[in-house]
Amino acid sequence: MLHHHLQAHRADLLGQIYRKMSSEAIDSLLVTDLPTIRWLTGFSGSSARLLLAEGKAVLFTDFRYQEQVRRETSGIATVIMKESLSKELSGGPVRLGERMALQADHVTWQEMQQLSSGLNGRKFISVSAFFDGFREFKHVAELEKMRRAVACSEQVLEEVIPMISPGVTEIDIAAEISYRHRKLGAEKDSFDPIVAGGIRSAMPHARPTTAKFEPGSLIVIDMGCLVDGYASDQTRTVALGRIPEEARRIYSIVRRAQQLGIDAARSGMGARELDAEVRSFIAAEGYGSEFGHSLGHGVGVEVHEAPRVGTAGTEFLQEGMVFTIEPGIYLEGRYGVRIEDMVVLGPDGAEPLQRFTKELIEL
Repeated sequence: MLHHHLQAHRADLLGQIYRKMSSEAIDSLLVTDLPTIRWLTGFSGSSARLLLAEGKAVLFTDFRYQEQVRRETSGIATVIMKESLSKELSGGPVRLGERMALQADHVTWQEMQQLSSGLNGRKFISVSAFFDGFREFKHVAELEKMRRAVACSEQVLEEVIPMISPGVTEIDIAAEISYRHRKLGAEKDSFDPIVAGGIRSAMPHARPTTAKFEPGSLIVIDMGCLVDGYASDQTRTVALGRIPEEARRIYSIVRRAQQLGIDAARSGMGARELDAEVRSFIAAEGYGSEFGHSLGHGVGVEVHEAPRVGTAGTEFLQEGMVFTIEPGIYLEGRYGVRIEDMVVLGPDGAEPLQRFTKELIEL
């Protein structure tokens, strides 16, 4: 049933997008980024270009995806390309008009050159972040897919945490995460898992290494998966053996800061405002300069999308948005802590999608 709702939602979205194009005097728009194409059409192939023109959507792919495109899309015209994209476009089923928009943030110089020589006489307009305002608001069917991705990652986390012991490496755990995501039905990880123990836990984006876990250390595990095209993202920090008192203290501060972020999030507040509230709490505890990244980011068909919840976030948080709340404190050369949930903003505030404990797990 939700599948039909999603199809109707996509048709409605296309209507809104055509209106936006018209208001910006855009005759045709060539969508070149795959996540947006999947979000609008359901097509998950790696070869895809979507043309929006004359109130119609035309999906271009190649012979390898002939059957898949039939299975994954409905209500959208598809073209199996036999020639170059510019030839297919110029002889295609819809008129391109004079003003053709390209995604400045998702088109290569080479493709731009090929299009401009193949579609001579067109005026190319550059657009960027054109779809962000639409993608930020999650339909109930999209939320259901994200909840499934969250549940998958939570089960994996439950299975891998007991595997952590002295002598096991960061890569061992990272490999288990990826393997178990797939075994439980995810398409893939939504990003390469971060597993960082000891002094490496103080590196917010540490890549897993062959370093072995040592007693008395903190371990940051940041992971997510893709289920039916939608991403999850979560972080938990666990302890192996007895950890120093200061490590306990920063864990407690991060945990309270993260809860403050969940409790404070309200529809209508500035994204920057939410970031500032959590940041000032951490600063008041004496660790302001050790929280160097944004409080969070939107999640959807991509694991990082709008809105940006940070010092540079210019948007207002609104009902229907899904974003992360992930404060951290990183003491260089010693240890780091990050705790992250995804939340969906509703009329009464933020509901975390994760249910996994935020008590300090001591192994």
